[in-house]
Amino acid sequence: MEFFRIKRDIPFMRYALIFNIISLVTFLIAVGSLATRGLHFGVDFTGGTVMEVQFPEAAHLDHVREVTAKLGFTEVSVQNFGSARDVLIRLPVKEGVTSAQLSEQLIAELSTMDPGVKLQRVEFVGPQVGKELFENGALALLFVSLGIVIYLAFRFEWKFGLAAIIANLHDVVIILGFFSIFQWEFSLPVLAAVLAVLGYSVNESVVVFDRVRENFRLRKFRTASVPEIIDNAITATMSRTIITHASTQMMVTSMLIFGGETLHYFALALTIGICFGIYSSVLVASPLVMWLGVKREDLVKPEKKNTGEAVV
Repeated sequence: MEFFRIKRDIPFMRYALIFNIISLVTFLIAVGSLATRGLHFGVDFTGGTVMEVQFPEAAHLDHVREVTAKLGFTEVSVQNFGSARDVLIRLPVKEGVTSAQLSEQLIAELSTMDPGVKLQRVEFVGPQVGKELFENGALALLFVSLGIVIYLAFRFEWKFGLAAIIANLHDVVIILGFFSIFQWEFSLPVLAAVLAVLGYSVNESVVVFDRVRENFRLRKFRTASVPEIIDNAITATMSRTIITHASTQMMVTSMLIFGGETLHYFALALTIGICFGIYSSVLVASPLVMWLGVKREDLVKPEKKNTGEAVV
């Protein structure tokens, strides 16, 4: 489905070097921030106390956050768990205070707000568990990346696989860079968003690459150069790109605005990933394929010449 069609091809590849210099600078800034400042890990990775609290009526999460702030916890996760009455609270580790003491202090404060509040359970998540979660997340990211390279190498050609994974890892590093520069909390939902962006970005790359392969096979592009073929592929898929990404971003924006604190950073990571996913698929992956020297023979089998003599 197309809402519009661009009749003349946009010369994206003419400005490929400029766009990739911008990408390289952005990438280096993100890497520099990750190396110097690191990520601000949430309770999921650093460990802490997890409490499940039940209120007699629908809980006001903002009031619960105010109570935890009074106890000195400015970085706390408060979200509904199962129903509007049940609240899951994650508190970071506090030196010199045990989980039992923390739960008693918090319940005592919450009771002043609502005497009917009940403590359902208390668990302590150690730093070792958080370390294992981070390592497993990094392994998941590695395996997804390898899977993408193998898939694209079999479906297209190894040059496409290499270009796509460089572009997609570019998106991942940019997202992590934003979270490092602004010191936003990096939690399990954010990690899930990063993995989702990795799969989402490769979809756009596959669409463009598929059109590139199709153009190589068409007779009207037999005399066209590789940059012209790639420009046509990107231009021809722009309507689809705009419709797909705009529809996805509308949903993500609704989560960002109305999802509350629980979904805020998850939606924020997706928003950054969607924006840079479009950029990298068009202006990073495609130029890399061109610079890696892709040619018609890589995707189209040469026609066999008939050298036999005619039989009389």
